[in-house]
Amino acid sequence: MSLKASEFIQNPDGSVYHLNLLPEQLANTVITVGDPDRVDQVTKYFEKVETKVHKREFHTQTGYYKGKHISVISTGIGTDNIDIVFNELDALVNIDFKTREIKEQLTSLDIIRIGTSGAIQEDVPLDAFLISEMGVGFDALLHFYDSDKIVNTNFAKAVKEQLQLKETNGLPYAVSYNEALGSKFHDGFLKGVTVTNCGFYGPQGRKLRLPLSMPKLNDLMASFEFEGKRITNLEMETAGIYGLSKLLGHRAVSLNAIIANRATGEFSAHPGETVDKLIKLSLDSLVS
Repeated sequence: MSLKASEFIQNPDGSVYHLNLLPEQLANTVITVGDPDRVDQVTKYFEKVETKVHKREFHTQTGYYKGKHISVISTGIGTDNIDIVFNELDALVNIDFKTREIKEQLTSLDIIRIGTSGAIQEDVPLDAFLISEMGVGFDALLHFYDSDKIVNTNFAKAVKEQLQLKETNGLPYAVSYNEALGSKFHDGFLKGVTVTNCGFYGPQGRKLRLPLSMPKLNDLMASFEFEGKRITNLEMETAGIYGLSKLLGHRAVSLNAIIANRATGEFSAHPGETVDKLIKLSLDSLVS
């Protein structure tokens, strides 16, 4: 059945609505970054860039790194944007843009997030690289999808109980990374559990002028332990990436440059250099 125009929206040139991309402009390996300017930081290492498309905060470049076909796309900040980007990435490979029908044979993408993050454990050093074995969503994105089969309900319940979350906070969701894709990124990476927050200030325990409803939340996260796992860091996309990727049949992993440590109050003296090192290591790991 053909998808309705109001559900699967195409631009006048046939491209998908927000990303402005046509299917032939996307590689099967996709690197996501939050900052549109970081797309150039990644593709400066490519030997060839064949496609450059941008619309709003969504900038895409597709080309080749050491012979591997890769697309790099900026998502902007937050899981609300992840909802847009990941549904439209999936549409590019799994919907026929002419008939507007879902394809019988589906394609699975490899998706690698390269982003920044703040540690909440004292022993996670500044400028370290961390791979998220699990993402814990403090946003509501996955609750709008039929996602019970892919979430770790016991882990999510333990988070809610140990962090003393209120009913108004809702139930967090917990989703694991793709182990097969994650196995490519081992040398030089720590492993941890990443909390995905719905904001940068209050939701991550930062107080400027507004009082916080849960001022001890970060301390509770730092003391969390369940089945031998602890929460290591905070950011704003990983859990949504893991959830939507699993639901859509794609493989995803989130790689974090630790540029802040909330436990010690420190911030990296050279965050740009740290991110650049993570980009190069990630690219080389992909093709090794």
